Amino acid sequence: MSSSNQTAHVPLGHNDDHAKGMLIAAFGVLVLSFDALLIRLADSSSYNVTFWRGSLTCLATLVLCLCWRKRQRWPATPALWLAGIAIASLYGVNTWLFVFSISHTSTANTVVILASSPLFAALFSRLLLGERVLRRTLIAIGVSVAGVLVVFAGSDSAASQWLGDLAALTLAASMGVMFTLLRRFPALPRLPIIAMAGAIAAVISWPLATPLALQPSSYGWLALMGLLQIPLATLLIMTAPRYLPSTEVSLFMLLETVLGPVWVWLILGETTSVHTLVGGSAILGAISVNTWLALRRTSVNAAIA
Repeated sequence: MSSSNQTAHVPLGHNDDHAKGMLIAAFGVLVLSFDALLIRLADSSSYNVTFWRGSLTCLATLVLCLCWRKRQRWPATPALWLAGIAIASLYGVNTWLFVFSISHTSTANTVVILASSPLFAALFSRLLLGERVLRRTLIAIGVSVAGVLVVFAGSDSAASQWLGDLAALTLAASMGVMFTLLRRFPALPRLPIIAMAGAIAAVISWPLATPLALQPSSYGWLALMGLLQIPLATLLIMTAPRYLPSTEVSLFMLLETVLGPVWVWLILGETTSVHTLVGGSAILGAISVNTWLALRRTSVNAAIA
């Protein structure tokens, strides 16, 4: 009797956590989807944007740490401290890579290439966590790689756009590592990691930045980005791996792939190239089919359980 009740209770709790994680990830990525638009509206160099974005994000999250200091938990072992520093360093570098990519190539190119991050998450989950990569995921990885190559083929011959596309690809791989580490160490406190990442991003960009030489309007958009949008979106996205596998969390980044260029198109009229549409369709199609098959298998397993 006791064993039967326990078996019936476990899938329910798991499903509740899974639904909670999906809501957290979806809302976090929705907030994040305005990122490219705010960078465009700030209208400054990638170094200036990264400096202010990192500094203000660090400030906002430090204030939250002080407000919630009684509930704030800190890493209990040196290994957890090292993991936290590694994740913060990755996120700080990722901030610069995203701003650099948006500043040097089209918004659509950046977010379409970034959509390949779930596949990198699957690969790194295999390498770092020992999770098996299924055949359908390997096929999706192959199709997505082809899609990224199509996007690159449509880029202008200008070196700056190629650099922007390459930065987006590096960012996708780095995000795969970051989500995997967050999954591996779910007890790590998120707010201190976000604050440290903001400080790292600011330090990286500071030598080439001119933070006091911006147009007055730029500071308003940067304040909105650094004090509200980025801290909120990052906190939600970094919390989601507590309830979802890293690969599934990164799949929610597809929302940004769709919404990011839409906001920029509606407000600024930036269009999307045919190569980006074709390559993006390949990436989105591969990942969508892979996700549908994964969710279908999960439903079947839950029904059997």
